[in-house]
Amino acid sequence: MPDIKNILVIGSNGQLGQSFQRVADNYPQYNVVFADRQVLDLSEINHIDAYFKQHTFDVIINCAAHTAVDKAESEPELADAINHKAVKQIAINAKQQHAKLIHVSTDYVFNGEQYRPYIETDPVDPKGVYGATKLAGEQAVLHTMETNALIIRTSWVYSEFGSNFVKTMRKLGCERDSLAVIYDQVGTPTYAGDLAKAIMHIVENESFRQSNFKSQVYHYSNEGVCSWYDFARAIFEYDNISCDVSAIETKDYPTAAKRPHYSVLNKNKIKQAFSIAIPYWKDSLATCLQGLQGKK
Repeated sequence: MPDIKNILVIGSNGQLGQSFQRVADNYPQYNVVFADRQVLDLSEINHIDAYFKQHTFDVIINCAAHTAVDKAESEPELADAINHKAVKQIAINAKQQHAKLIHVSTDYVFNGEQYRPYIETDPVDPKGVYGATKLAGEQAVLHTMETNALIIRTSWVYSEFGSNFVKTMRKLGCERDSLAVIYDQVGTPTYAGDLAKAIMHIVENESFRQSNFKSQVYHYSNEGVCSWYDFARAIFEYDNISCDVSAIETKDYPTAAKRPHYSVLNKNKIKQAFSIAIPYWKDSLATCLQGLQGKK
């Protein structure tokens, strides 16, 4: 079984990347290298290739993405460069180095018109530039690396870091007497700290460390289901924020990109393959909010 020593985390300034920096402290047996945009510019293919000519790794974890869903509609070339072309180049370099690749993707590859949790083999049908470019990135990984790559789709990511729904709601809830939040988009919040722990759990798993396992797609989010309205209410209740929340429909809050109405992910495959215990979304929200106390 190949030994794993050197791990690269791409996108170290993002929510998941910063969560990895915390989690990595619990794994002193690995040399974990964190690369941000200054170190590894994913908008430049030549820069990616040059970086990997100078550095070699046993595992590459790609957390980086163009995640501004609405902005992607007006800058599709940049979204494609980061979410697709860069991912293809990372996969090419991973294959050349005989490294294993874990690439993080999104529920936006689906159209959101289903009414049961999405499994990995359900038909994909992205409705916007972000989802389309992330799907192209997935396909590039699977085409380039028939073995030794994992794609993990996730949804509604939040953390103590960067900009996200939880931090925005806490801020607005303290500034306003009332807020209107969408109730007809349903999914599962995913605490980035849990996802980072799950990925490191996979790295430790014997089946991942085997040579030449077949490349696979997996789903990961926290357990449970809620709407954005429910999510906001839970945040305010935990933090004792007295802001009145009213429920509105998606049509009452127009955005540049179309959002999936239903994006609940079925996690059975990843739980069974790697013996992962996934926390309930409200429990993980409490963990995050405890970390944010005093930072309103």
